[in-house]
Amino acid sequence: MTQSKSSLKNQIDVASKRKKADIVIKNGKIVDVFNGEILEGDIAICDGYIAGIGSFEGRETIDAKGKFISPALIDGHVHIESSMLTPTEFANVLIPHGVTTVITDPHEIANVFGEKGIQFMLDDADHVPMDIFVMLPSSVPATSFEHNGATLQAKNLEPFFEHPKVLGLAEVMDYPAVLNAEDQMIDKLLLTKNHTTRIDGHAAGLDENAINVYKAAGIRTDHECVNQDEAKARLSRGMHVLIREGSVAKDLKALIGLVNERNSRRFLFCTDDKHTDDLINEGSVDHNVRLAIQEGLDPITSIQLASINAAECYGLHQKGAIAPGYEANFLILNDLDTFTIQSVFQKGEHIAENGEMINKSVRKVNEDNVISHLLLPKLSPSDFDIKLENNLAHVIEIIPNSLVTKHLHIPVPTVDDHFAFSTDRDLLKMAVIERHQGTGNIGLGIVKGFKIKSGAIATTIAHDSHNLVVTGTHDEDMIVAANRLKDIHGGLVVVQKGEVLAELSLPIAGLISDESALDVNHKLQAIHEALQSIGASDEFNPFLTLSFLSLPVIPDLKLTDCGLFDVKTFQHIHLS
Repeated sequence: MTQSKSSLKNQIDVASKRKKADIVIKNGKIVDVFNGEILEGDIAICDGYIAGIGSFEGRETIDAKGKFISPALIDGHVHIESSMLTPTEFANVLIPHGVTTVITDPHEIANVFGEKGIQFMLDDADHVPMDIFVMLPSSVPATSFEHNGATLQAKNLEPFFEHPKVLGLAEVMDYPAVLNAEDQMIDKLLLTKNHTTRIDGHAAGLDENAINVYKAAGIRTDHECVNQDEAKARLSRGMHVLIREGSVAKDLKALIGLVNERNSRRFLFCTDDKHTDDLINEGSVDHNVRLAIQEGLDPITSIQLASINAAECYGLHQKGAIAPGYEANFLILNDLDTFTIQSVFQKGEHIAENGEMINKSVRKVNEDNVISHLLLPKLSPSDFDIKLENNLAHVIEIIPNSLVTKHLHIPVPTVDDHFAFSTDRDLLKMAVIERHQGTGNIGLGIVKGFKIKSGAIATTIAHDSHNLVVTGTHDEDMIVAANRLKDIHGGLVVVQKGEVLAELSLPIAGLISDESALDVNHKLQAIHEALQSIGASDEFNPFLTLSFLSLPVIPDLKLTDCGLFDVKTFQHIHLS
């Protein structure tokens, strides 16, 4: 938020009580994130900034009636595309949950449309009453072991650093490129260091020596810790640890016990990937705060993780606290222990009340140049044949609510040396079909854990290259599902016995809906009912889980359009 000379003078005049404040909040219990205490006093607001805490008069007075006043919340790392909403609709959902700032990495849409995708996200976010800051995608493509829709080198990223909402370089996923000091990666790291020091990490499964390499390269954060030993190793090497609680990856309960009064300022909260229905029903990082409190963390410390810690990590020096000189971004809470939000203010403006936007933002950006057109081959059942040398096969096993998978090497049912579906043993076919360049590539694998009894599910959300991923119990249903996605320009679809039971069209890059959040939520509910009818597991989100089974940078075994991929050895392997 740029401040003018006259605004700064006004701030000083209000702070010194020579002028009345624009707004004064009285009778509130102020959450002091610096001392970890509760303050009492008036909050004076002038030109969207807090001018002072104490005793003030204002042209407008708001009576907090003894309720708690907390800094507004910051999500330290999120992919807006995973909500399947445009930035406009995303803001309409998150603001009532107390989130007025997010740090987003648009690498999902960038993997489909490159610079056009990044520019679309920046443009659409420009007019919303939320600060949407961008970390530029570092790994497009994520690896060289698959096909995506674009390539971004340092020269492609450099112009974006002139944008006021661009903060740095997003999660560096290609660890081998960092380890081997490959030129393209070094160019991106140096480009960023010439503009800022903010470089995010993605250290899934990396040991302490690998963390040394990351930190030496200037990478400062990690949101992939799944246990306390991993988190402590990163803390000891000077990294910030983002505690993630999304729709698939739910790491908070495993990590929150490590947070204490000595190290708490090095933690922050993020959601990473969260579906619209979960955002509406459960919340964003406000859910992280509530869950942390339930797990025994002090409420003020929990709020620190969601406010000042995130602000300081990303150099947002006027956000994250209720104190003079900070933006007037705050929440009025009905209760501290349950973190129940009554009112949301952004830069002194009242923007949400009791879970509803006061004035919803309306999308103003045309999306015609980022509509997806799937370049799929003509599919037949033979394209999904899995021929095995014997009855032993490498199998991807799902771990519910985790991005990590198990790598099994087990006997599987066969007919004439070909894998045969087995719903009794919960063994299904899975395919990743390249959709960007028309290569005709189809990677095939076997997956365990979906519990689907009949039919197929398919989506064009397939991290991070976002090809088409499909799994099911029947070749023909898998083909129907894939072809339907082509017809609707990408999205999610559930098929049974050749019929489409439910679908959600995501025409913007095959990732994002052009509809409202409420419409998307309604269609997701229909998809959930369809998933139940085909017997899918209700322990986890099947579509979100499926979308991460093609991500070859998270252990142990994944599937790309080029075939089965062993993440530990970082190479493709044969099925048997």
